[in-house]
Amino acid sequence: MLLPWPACAQETVPLQATDPETLWDRLWVSGQVNVIRQQHGAFPAKYSGDNSLQPEKEQATSRVMTLYTGFQISKHLEILADFETAGGGGISNALGAAGFTNVDVVRNPTLGTAPYVSRIMLHYTVPLGRETTESTRSPMALASTVPVRRLELRYGKISTVDFFDLNSVGSDSHLQFMNWGLVNNGAFDYAADTRGYTYGLVAELYDKNWTARYANLLMPTVANGIQLDWNIARARADNFEFEYRPGLLPKRATVLRALYFINHANMGRYRDAVNGYLAGKDLVPDITAYRKQGRVKYGFGLNVEQEMTPLLRVFGRLGWNDGVNESYAYTEIDRTGQIGADLRGKPWRRSEDKLGAAFVTNGISGDHRRYLSLGGVGFIIGDGGLRYGLEQVFETYYTAHLWRGISIAGDYQHVSNPGYNRDRGPVSVWSLRLHLEDAVPFERLGRRK
Repeated sequence: MLLPWPACAQETVPLQATDPETLWDRLWVSGQVNVIRQQHGAFPAKYSGDNSLQPEKEQATSRVMTLYTGFQISKHLEILADFETAGGGGISNALGAAGFTNVDVVRNPTLGTAPYVSRIMLHYTVPLGRETTESTRSPMALASTVPVRRLELRYGKISTVDFFDLNSVGSDSHLQFMNWGLVNNGAFDYAADTRGYTYGLVAELYDKNWTARYANLLMPTVANGIQLDWNIARARADNFEFEYRPGLLPKRATVLRALYFINHANMGRYRDAVNGYLAGKDLVPDITAYRKQGRVKYGFGLNVEQEMTPLLRVFGRLGWNDGVNESYAYTEIDRTGQIGADLRGKPWRRSEDKLGAAFVTNGISGDHRRYLSLGGVGFIIGDGGLRYGLEQVFETYYTAHLWRGISIAGDYQHVSNPGYNRDRGPVSVWSLRLHLEDAVPFERLGRRK
């Protein structure tokens, strides 16, 4: 599940520009490369199943390369297109922990490394007032000034988490945390194909200190599938989010976000799979045998970030979904809570470096845990048995800026009860990340004429 870099583009320093004056001013081209090397040592495990984190020592390397392009057709209309290739893999083939340790990993290695279109969308801004404010250009928005009050509409291929559940302290796997349960709200089973993208419409209404968002998006035809269901009458995701920026502390940014989602898809029900097994219909519980079109999964999320000083920020998330029907698109988490912080390196004369630490605890519903305990498997976890315990992850990283758009990071994760199983783990995962990014200064070329 790839986490797109623009999901937290404010962590980078994109080029600044004035309103478009020449053809060059209207263009955007940038690129990024993210390489993550992970390894863990042997850890205790009383048993293992098809979807277990392997207890033997192992290592794996993932890589993601992205080309971001855009063209500003007019003052309020732009087209954005991104191209991507992903390769390598994750430890244990990205199985065995609901809060998996590398969000860059694509769970289906058979997809290969051929380049693909990750995003292509039209972005239209409707001004709702005359007051404007400066805006930082990025791969997701090319204008350098925008109306304070405005309606932004996007249509095309996107990532849901480009717009929903963002957090400037904990959303960017290229410069911050790597664990699935920390870069996103794990209970937010957001619409996505195997690579993390979908198609649909996103509408955002901006005012001075608040933003309201809505999206209608396509769901995959099967859990963790690459094919999307284009019949929105039977399968779709509706997402709602309200963001409030109250300014609780003087001269310190505060952001509060409340999220609601409801998914309609061809989902299996955990209780049906358990009952089928207990009735002798199935050798093991198999949720894929009990799928039904039009079933619903819904959930809620809270997301907060607070600037404490110019160098220190804290963040937290809470998430819950009903846990009745199968985890479908993101990961197998039904309840989650996380808290963390980051600190810039100015006190030790490394102002562009960053130190971060966070803790997340994940859980699943009663029906979900019974399904796993009887030998059922989901699309990411399943040990063949289960002695239930909350899955808990502590992660810390240090990102060092080397030169221009080049950075390197060391990362440590401690995972207790991987896959919610007290009979397995804990496991320590060590990571090394190399990140490169750059943008072509087209607007500067234009002004030389």
